[in-house]
Amino acid sequence: QVHLAESGGGSVQAGGSLTLSCLASGGAPNLNFMGWFRQPPGKEREGVASTIRGGMTEYSDSVKGRFTISRDNADNTLTLQMNSLKPEDTAMYYCAAATSSTVAPLWAASYNYWGQGTQVTVSS
Repeated sequence: QVHLAESGGGSVQAGGSLTLSCLASGGAPNLNFMGWFRQPPGKEREGVASTIRGGMTEYSDSVKGRFTISRDNADNTLTLQMNSLKPEDTAMYYCAAATSSTVAPLWAASYNYWGQGTQVTVSS
């Protein structure tokens, strides 16, 4: 059973940076896609960034140029480097993984494993 554990959330002022990490265990070699999603208060979960084994990445327009997703297959870790944070980035951030090789990268329903989430709060 795949287990995903996020860390690195917290509170930061606008313009600051945070790094989120996700450790995958229990079947990580079978994970083709991994991604980060977020859910602001009172809103639906949305895709932020995704990466496929082999390195291709995809970002939502709202974070493109500010966030960087990376994956270390040796350590089974997924990282999201978030720079130039804005108050609208405030949300619960979730790590997700998919075993399928045909996935809509930023569509939550494509993913079959989820972490518990880590809170990111950006103050103005």
